[in-house]
Amino acid sequence: MIFQGRPGGYDESKAKYAQDTSARTLADVVKNADVFLGCSTAGVLTPAMVKTMGDKPIILALANPEPEIRPELAREARPDCIIATGRSDYPNQVNNVLCFPYIFRGALDCGATKITESMKLACVREIAQLAKADISEEVANAYAGKELSFGPDYIIPTPFDSRLILRIAPAVARAAAESGVATRPITDFDAYTQSLTRFVYQTGMIMRPVFVAAKQSNAKRVAYAEGGEDERVLRAAQLAVDEKLAQPILIGRPAVIEARIAKAGLRLKLGQDVTVVNPESDTRFRQYWETYHRLMGRDGITPEAAKAAVRRSNTLIGALSVYLGDADAMLCGMVGRFEHHLEHVRDVIGCREGEGFATLNALMLPERTLFIADTYVNEEPDAELLARIAVMAATEVRRFGLPPKVAFLSHSNYGSSRRGSAMKMRQARELFTRLAPDVECDGELQGDAALSEKVRRDSLMDSTLSGEANLLICPTLDAANILFNVLKMTGGHGVTVGPILLGAKAPVHVLTPSATVRRVVNMTALVSAAAVRA
Repeated sequence: MIFQGRPGGYDESKAKYAQDTSARTLADVVKNADVFLGCSTAGVLTPAMVKTMGDKPIILALANPEPEIRPELAREARPDCIIATGRSDYPNQVNNVLCFPYIFRGALDCGATKITESMKLACVREIAQLAKADISEEVANAYAGKELSFGPDYIIPTPFDSRLILRIAPAVARAAAESGVATRPITDFDAYTQSLTRFVYQTGMIMRPVFVAAKQSNAKRVAYAEGGEDERVLRAAQLAVDEKLAQPILIGRPAVIEARIAKAGLRLKLGQDVTVVNPESDTRFRQYWETYHRLMGRDGITPEAAKAAVRRSNTLIGALSVYLGDADAMLCGMVGRFEHHLEHVRDVIGCREGEGFATLNALMLPERTLFIADTYVNEEPDAELLARIAVMAATEVRRFGLPPKVAFLSHSNYGSSRRGSAMKMRQARELFTRLAPDVECDGELQGDAALSEKVRRDSLMDSTLSGEANLLICPTLDAANILFNVLKMTGGHGVTVGPILLGAKAPVHVLTPSATVRRVVNMTALVSAAAVRA
């Protein structure tokens, strides 16, 4: 205890803490205390001392690597205590990585001349608020099997939470401006926060125009076929509500959805934040199966078969909801085979006139973003279909704010092979130039030539493509899918957008079972933006 008149005295830094008291030891001081804060050494706080503390004591035992008291000992002595340590193997890890990088990020971005108390307080308040927010995908994955929600074992965000920078840096920059220490005050905080996503999600910058488009009007109604059975969808729906990207329609059993929302620690309220379509009892069931029978009666679907099909397929329900105007868009495909989901989309929604279905995947690589088609639909497309796929894909690339530059890939360069596949890609390029004369393109090209102007120049002086191609049209589904998946794992670290379904009459995308929460959010923005345009 630092007490007045202590033998040997104390330096000025301790003088303001000196008290007129008979307490001398830690055991004396901690009695009836509400909070213990230690950054000292192992074992100085004993279970006997903890027993004497006030109700629901808060114990911050931050000595490393061994805390002042182990959490299991503290809880044995006082089951009502809340304890935090500096260790990652216990709940409530207090780690300076939670704040320092993001304080400096905000301070540097606004040109702060110093770190003020208000800037530090802004950081603290954002950390506190984030502790009460929904658990992010990264946190859920890092702590698989643990149900984390605000309470005694979760009073502080984890260092894995990638949202820290999005919250703290803007708050610190705003506080710096209010303190008068910002030499470059930030004026557009929405744009600034959006710019920070490049440090969080590798898809952040490429998706920015899509998110802007999705938010330009009232959020569109997006049906999620796997809305009741997949936690990834529920987390994405929560983010869609929070970011005003969409009005989620969850297809699934309400009781199951509510249980999964509670387990995930989300804030979604059925009937308030999201609409639910119950496959077992929705009042629109008759309208849906009759519509399906009317569409498919000539293809052998009887009334009883229509009833059974609608009852067992959430994707079919979602497609019918879009067809009948109960939803503006749909996402499906998180469970099951791609072809099965696409079949329902084809039967109910159909293709735009003069177009067919195809898919486009975006791949974020360290030095470039590539779009690859057709990765999932057409096994052996002919030249005419490839040209139409390229036109649809080029239109989609523009949605991301990028000028499309198309390369028709082959095993040959500029007529170096007379094989049928090479001839097909050459013809596809010629057809494409007539359909989209304003889009840069070239082909047939080998992969290195598509990405290197020098390689093209050495082979052909008058290439009709400048710089790097960003839209790669492959000769077969196998080629496109193999290229996409190899690049995804070797160069893109699995960061992708898609599959983007091209050619559908309504905004619908069929995802894959490997989709992450972030990919579902990105696809929600994409489909919502398309619904805005529609």
